[in-house]
Order: sequence, then C-alpha cells, then structure tokens
Amino acid sequence: MQSGGRPEGVAAAATLAASAETIWLAVAPTLPGFTVEVVPEIDSTNSELMRRARAAPLDPVLLVAEQQTAGRGRLGRGWHSQPGHSLTFSLGLTLRPRSWSGLSLVVGVSLAERLHADVRLKWPNDLWLMERKLGGILVETAGLVDGPDAARAVVIGVGLNVARPAEAAVQQVPGGALPPMPPAGLAEVEMGVTAPEWLARLVPALVADVKHFEAEGFAPFVSRFAARDALRERAVTLSDGTRGRAAGVADDGALMVRVDGRLRRVDSAEVSVRPC
Repeated sequence: MQSGGRPEGVAAAATLAASAETIWLAVAPTLPGFTVEVVPEIDSTNSELMRRARAAPLDPVLLVAEQQTAGRGRLGRGWHSQPGHSLTFSLGLTLRPRSWSGLSLVVGVSLAERLHADVRLKWPNDLWLMERKLGGILVETAGLVDGPDAARAVVIGVGLNVARPAEAAVQQVPGGALPPMPPAGLAEVEMGVTAPEWLARLVPALVADVKHFEAEGFAPFVSRFAARDALRERAVTLSDGTRGRAAGVADDGALMVRVDGRLRRVDSAEVSVRPC
C-alpha cells in the first residue's frame, strides 16, 4: 500500500490510507499481487491506470484520489471532485471472461447494493438517488489479446458524490426552463459516513462481484439488476429520438425497449437513454 503527493494533501491521503489498509487485507488473499495506492491529487485515476495498462501488463491495483483535476465520464464528459465531498477511485486488473457484455452493469449492481436501499441504476452506468445522479461508472479496456478467450486489462472507474449537494437556486434560464436538478449526495441518506468509510464498504465486494462475472458472465446478475432498475416500465427516449418503454435487460446486459409493440435491443455504449 502506498500514499503520496503534495504536503497539503498528506492528512487527507492518510485518512484514506487507513481504509485502504483494511481493503488490502480483505482483497489480497484472493487477488494475488493486489496493491492499493492513495494520492491527494491526480488528473484522473482512470487515465493513470490506462497509461500503465498500455505500457506494460497491469497488476491488480486500486488507485484512489482525494481530488481529480481532469476526471472523465462516459462519452468524454468531465467528472470533477472535491476533497471530502466525493469519492473517486479506479480498480485495474486483467480479466478473461467468456463474454464482456454487461460488466458495467455488474459494477453498478455491486455498488448500489452496498450504498443504500434507495439507490437505483440508470442503464448503462449511472447511479441514481431520488431521481438525481449520485455517481457514475466508466469501464475501459486495453491490451486486447486476439482469440475466443481474450484477456484484457480492465480499468473500472467510479465517481460518487458523498457530501450533500448545495441547493440550486430556482431561477429562470433562457427559454423559460428551470435549471437542471442538482446532483444527489450520499449524505442525504447516510449522514456522517465519510468517503474513506464508503471506500472500505464498496471495494472488497466489488472485486468479488467482478471475479464472479469473469467466471459466470452477466446472467447471474440479471435479477439483481432488475431489483435496482430505474428505467423498467418507464417511457424512454433514445438518443436517435425513438420513443418506447423500457422492458429490463437481456441476459447479456442489453437494454430491452418496447417500440410499437416490438422489443428492440439497445446495446451500444454510444446510446443515451433519457426517461420521458
């Protein structure tokens, strides 16, 4: 386990390091070579692990940052963090599953089940609390080895809002529309739980679920996802303008949408789904 960074970040990193040691003790026996690194500040934990994965084989590692200055979300969206107000980390390891379909949903299920009973999953990779975004997941791969049992280095990035978000002022914006709702924060339902404490709750179970996915695929997680599905039976609009009603997910994690009486698969990572 390692920590480091600027002098002003030492205290914050040390706080995270206490939870990091607990995580290492829980995970290392079942994930040989596993290490935990804690830094006060970094551009992006995902970017750092992807740089490593492209340069050399990636040993299993958890990289945790007190603050990110250039965090990334899905489709290139930014994800910024503030010390103590959020939790940002990336888990890197090499996997060889029979199928890669559904991995981001497995990550979401694992996190949601350990966050709060009211946390829901918006396909494919958003965590919702009370209809507002609580966090996001970004899964990236590198080092593809050709073949039916291809192994890849996988980097699983997670960003969660911990602090209660500031109430947005209700004011008119151009066109008469109201400003967007503020994000959700875990402090709204779990007051007093710190980012390091959340980290210790989440990571050991996340590693176990990812390894379960590697062995069995997404099928064992279908019912678990259904219990947290924020879109099921709701009217949705796809990014191409198509309107339909969400009908759960398939055994490979594809979103099923009923359009004009027929089920349509939605499995592209480039598809945006918005409730009507």
